[in-house]
Amino acid sequence: MLKPEECVFVVVDIQGTLANVMERSEPLHQTVLKLIQGLRLFDIPTLWLEQLPDKLGKTSPILYEQLIETSHPISKQHFSGWNSQEFRAKLMNLNRKQIILVGIETHVCVYQTCRDLLDNDFGVHLVIDALSSRTAENKQIGIEMMQTRGAHITNMESLLFELQHEAVGERFKQLLRLIK
Repeated sequence: MLKPEECVFVVVDIQGTLANVMERSEPLHQTVLKLIQGLRLFDIPTLWLEQLPDKLGKTSPILYEQLIETSHPISKQHFSGWNSQEFRAKLMNLNRKQIILVGIETHVCVYQTCRDLLDNDFGVHLVIDALSSRTAENKQIGIEMMQTRGAHITNMESLLFELQHEAVGERFKQLLRLIK
């Protein structure tokens, strides 16, 4: 069972025009937005990556507005976020070993980041309704590659309620309002 104090939320490259051409782009953005807001209720820190933002553009505005309230983007040039010294340093300083991973493209940047996190003894929890690629096939292949390597599969609602553990309290009420 996931515990909030062990988790870090990692958002990979939901940026620029590429984010808008993803398969099911609008539901992807809405799910990630709910995750940002929901995970805040548990005080889970967020790290977010941008692939070559000068060329590909910044994080999607709807997500940027929420993310910038608690952190700043980490620019990268490698497909894997792990190759960013800034990302690794911030992640290691948090001293948490469970990663909640979302982003695009599932079969490239998300996959390579996941692979490197798993290879460095992190547990990775893929929120599959918060992942996308330009095609459904590439998304599915990416999920299968990560699952084969040991990533855990979940979805937004399952994850939030797993973190909550019980159907009582003010946080539970806030989660219900967020999900509905």
